[in-house]
Amino acid sequence: MSFTYKYPRPCVTTDNLIFRKIDGNWHLLLIERGNEPFKGCWALPGGFLEMEEDLDTCAARELQEETGLTGIELHQLYAFGAPNRDPRHRTISVAYWGIDNSERQAVGSDDAAEAQWFALDKLPSLAFDHEQILQKALSNYEVNKVLTK
Repeated sequence: MSFTYKYPRPCVTTDNLIFRKIDGNWHLLLIERGNEPFKGCWALPGGFLEMEEDLDTCAARELQEETGLTGIELHQLYAFGAPNRDPRHRTISVAYWGIDNSERQAVGSDDAAEAQWFALDKLPSLAFDHEQILQKALSNYEVNKVLTK
């Protein structure tokens, strides 16, 4: 498929908030960015939508590519579209959330230098607007219902 546009268009990404209960406490899966912008900073696993791909497929693919995790039921949370959320260009991100009840190891790969679980009360600072995405998730009724069990 070929696309030629007279006017600029935004890019679309997906970001994943994956939660896991470890030793009785909820943790969030983060990746250490291997590339600029924010190289070396922690972020939600995610990335760019491919032209022939739907959003759900993109979220699952990016999660697998950056962490090795598959088979997690992902739920669409919200779209984030502030004009300057990505310093490279205009980017709109659709955030997803899910619960990983397995004990599989997450391994950073593709453009993620590392993947690691962090306790929700001991998170590092996050790249892009990922703190805002996390706060939106934590205030979401469905997410909150799961995390307060």
